[in-house]
Parts: sequence; structure tokens; C-alpha cells
Amino acid sequence: MNTSYYDVIIVGGGASALMCAATINANSDMKVLILEKNEVLAKKVKISGGGKCNITNVDVQAKHYLGNPYFINDVFRIFSKDDLLQFLDEHNLTPTIRKNRYYFCQKSSEEIISLFLKQMQRSEKITNCEVLDISKEEELFTVKTSMKNYYATNVVVATGAISFSQVGVSGLGLEIAQKFGHKTSSFLPALCGLTLQKEQFWMKELSGISTEVKIEIESRIVVEDLLFAHKGISGPAVLSASLYWNKGIMIINFLPNSDLETLLLSSKKMLSTLLPLPKRFTQEFLKSINIEDKAIPKYTTQELAKIKRLQSYTFSPAGHFGLTKAEVCKGGIDCKAIDAKSMMSKKVDNLYFTGEVLDITGELGGYNFQWAFSSGFVAGSSIYSKSL
Repeated sequence: MNTSYYDVIIVGGGASALMCAATINANSDMKVLILEKNEVLAKKVKISGGGKCNITNVDVQAKHYLGNPYFINDVFRIFSKDDLLQFLDEHNLTPTIRKNRYYFCQKSSEEIISLFLKQMQRSEKITNCEVLDISKEEELFTVKTSMKNYYATNVVVATGAISFSQVGVSGLGLEIAQKFGHKTSSFLPALCGLTLQKEQFWMKELSGISTEVKIEIESRIVVEDLLFAHKGISGPAVLSASLYWNKGIMIINFLPNSDLETLLLSSKKMLSTLLPLPKRFTQEFLKSINIEDKAIPKYTTQELAKIKRLQSYTFSPAGHFGLTKAEVCKGGIDCKAIDAKSMMSKKVDNLYFTGEVLDITGELGGYNFQWAFSSGFVAGSSIYSKSL
């Protein structure tokens, strides 16, 4: 018997790989092997969300993703946010909710990692193993690694993208897809901070200050906190907005919960005292438009018109913080040649793709882990169902 043969080889040991292996193990006796380049599985899962793993979001819909909405919806119909929460509950993991929208592990990401490792005990795991190439002859895949060759009837590519270099990511998934005839788009930074044009350098004086904003970009709207940083702007709102930004303009409303018109008409206070914004922010904003901080009645009509830009501040970012600072990547394998009901390639039987390697990317806030878990489940359930 060939001891290097497996029913399923999963390339990568991240979130979608863990869900895929756990799903197969729970429903069949198939022989599964996970090959991971790092020294441990789930390295990115462990450090995500400040070490507590932002598992999913209260509002999981295709509108929070960049990618084919029909494909996304088809996958979520098979394994939704509610299905994920039920799965966790069945295995005694109850997430905590922050800001009424984000699900996190209560204590640490080790909770969800331990859950998966327990559910996939029968899967063989080889770490510190780099996959070099995958080929197929007739019905058998050969997976060439830095250790030896392994063979399988089914291969799942769950290699992720190329952000988070500290967790040993690579562009292998795209190379494999291209080899088997799939169209791909290059990975680009997503969920990262944005740098500023000279006209916005006043924001650099506000490093460390955070305030809630509404950002409009490419017909998308994001409402969350913006953080001013040394290099530019960051924080949840900017990270999510960066997903949709392509060297164009964005509009920031710094007072998303206020009626500025009414405030300016009904008060005699100093502007920096009146506005529900950090005082330093208001002062630096006024400097940037060459207006003094003074009592509201002392402003001219023209000055008030400039101040109202606070609710429609339009500018074009200079760039982004780069791949090393990006939470995830946008781009990946074109989903047109992937079956959403199985995650299997339409070009190569028994070749599957899951998680971030596909051209589907979510906003900040648990959306990408939900996508990883859902796509991993769909692939795993499709594989084991074929063996019945």
C-alpha cells in the first residue's frame, strides 16, 4: 500500500483548511492530509483580532464583499453566519459580541483553534512543509513538496494570499490555478491604511486621535471609527474603505450623527467647543482651511460654507500602507470557473479552491473569516458527499 496516498490533500493550514478538514472528518473515514508551510497550523487565525479572532459579523451579506455577489450568496446559502454560530455552539464555543456587530472568541483565538484541531484529529498534519508543485495524471494528483511527493484523488488549495508576510504566506495558490488554466488577478493590498496628499498633511498632526466617520467610496458606504496615524489615516472605517479604493476620490463625513446646519444656526459657542469632535481635530481642520476658531455668530457665510465641508470632505488618497500592513488582499482566482455549490474547479475535476485565494474579499469585521469558514465547509461537504 502506498503510504503517501490520501483521499484528500489540503494545501494550507488556515481557517478554510481547518473547516474543510473538520467537515470531512465529521462525516467520513476519508484519509486527509494537511500540508502547512509554517511550523504550526492556524498561525494567522491565532494573531487575528488582537489575539481573539473576529469570527464573523452580525450582518453577513454580499454587499460587504468585493467580488461576484451571486457566487458569494450561493456559498452563504449552503453555510451561513447562522450555520457557523450553530456549529460553534454545538462544540461549546460561545462568541462574545462587540459593538453589537462583531463576533470574537471570549478569551483568545486558541478557543476556536482548539475546537478545530479536536474535530480534525483523524487528519494527518505535516508542518514546515512547503508545497512546490501540483500536477495531475489521469485521476491522481501529485503534490510535490520540500520533503517528498504525496498523492491524492482530491486536492484543496487553501493557501491564502500574500498579505501578513509574518505568517509565511505566498502566491502559490495563484500559480497552481494558472497552471490548471484558471484566470487570476494579481493580489493587491486590502484592509490597510491610506497615505495622504500634501493638502491633507494637517491630519498627520492628529496621530493617535480617533473619531467615528462615514466614508463614501465607489457607491459603497462605511460607518466606523477613523484613526489618524503618522503615515496617514487608518482605523476600521479606512481599512474597509481601502477595499474599494482604486486611486480615486473618497468622501468623508466627520459628523455622521449630527445635523451640522442646525448646530451652526442655534449656538453662540466656540466652534471647537460646539462640535462633537476631538477639539484638536476641529482646530487643525480650521487651520487647514485658513479659518480661526471663534464663536459661531462671528463666522461669515463663506466661512460657514467651508466649515460644512466637515460632512463632505472630498479628497484622493496618495496611496496605501502596503502589503506588509494589509490585513488581507483583494484579487485572486476568477470565480467564474469555480462551482459555488462545491468550490470545485470547472476545469479540473476534484481540484478545489477555498478562502482568500479566491477573488472574494470582505470588509473589516469578521467577513473574511466567515468567507473562509463557509467556503471551507462547502468544499469539505462536497468532497465527503461524493464518497458516500
